[in-house]
Amino acid sequence: MAKTTKVLTTPAPGTVVAPVHVYDDEQTAKLQELRDYAATLRLPDSDPYAQWEARWLAKADTVPRYLRAAKWKVDDAKKRIQGTIEWRREFKPELIPPEEVKIEAATGKIILTGFDVDGRPIIYMRPGRENTETSPRQLRHLVYVLERAKDLMPPGQESLMIIVDYKSTTLRTNPSISVARKVLTILQHHYVETLGRAIVVNLPLLLNFFYKGISPFLDPVTRDKMRFNPDLFELIPRAQLDADFGGEYEFQFDHEVYWQTLIDACGIAPDGTRVKEEAASETESAHNAETSSSEQFSPSHSSRSSVTMAATPDVHDKVAYIAEVQAVNAESTTVS
Repeated sequence: MAKTTKVLTTPAPGTVVAPVHVYDDEQTAKLQELRDYAATLRLPDSDPYAQWEARWLAKADTVPRYLRAAKWKVDDAKKRIQGTIEWRREFKPELIPPEEVKIEAATGKIILTGFDVDGRPIIYMRPGRENTETSPRQLRHLVYVLERAKDLMPPGQESLMIIVDYKSTTLRTNPSISVARKVLTILQHHYVETLGRAIVVNLPLLLNFFYKGISPFLDPVTRDKMRFNPDLFELIPRAQLDADFGGEYEFQFDHEVYWQTLIDACGIAPDGTRVKEEAASETESAHNAETSSSEQFSPSHSSRSSVTMAATPDVHDKVAYIAEVQAVNAESTTVS
């Protein structure tokens, strides 16, 4: 395959999204209890951030992720979701202007492109390409990329894959343990059940101490998802896997093309908000989600989350595809 600057923003045609989360009656009741609790924590409508908080809480995956992370213990899930609500009010991940963090992407040290066999977006991390000094902006860039990965998730998918490539990494470019701890805190506490797979490749013996240093801060769930030097062909379609790892995707990183592609595919405005047509659509979706929350978490709804992806060349086709899936879901509900 010829070299290309094209960023892959949709899964391979025929991809079946997995895993599928099906909830029984008891779990559905707990989901509603947590949703009702979260609603009591919401900011007043007069707060400038209120619409974004409401949007996040109304997403189909938000409440289920926190209950799954809490092993269905409602009191624990309440503490977890309250902690994230407070963090999001301070960090405001939906409102990070692209220009603020663009420089962090200049060398391709963190790249979002491609999908695994289950439709998870892939984030490639290459510490050897570090180009900036340690600062809060590095974490904001990471969060920006996580938010874009969630934007690109196909219907029904709730997790992503991270591949950490240590090729050319040195002690100077490798993140410090303190920075790694902050990254883990964000992933484990505020993007719960979002990490589907964590792959580490080309780890030199010199950096083994780094993983020993962060090991105490890895929760058992995260540790279980980590794999060192696995067979990537079992996890990622060859056409979606970067050629650096043996795939057929001859991706040639171009900073400007890459950055603008993500902005366009996700509908991001210069101030970090959504472009008008996307914002209007999401406001309506959030309203619909709130008014039909009891149906949203039904077992039948969860079982329909597994969908086969067709080829979707741009964001407008993707919106049409989602609308088609929703129409099929509505028809299925009527039949049942």
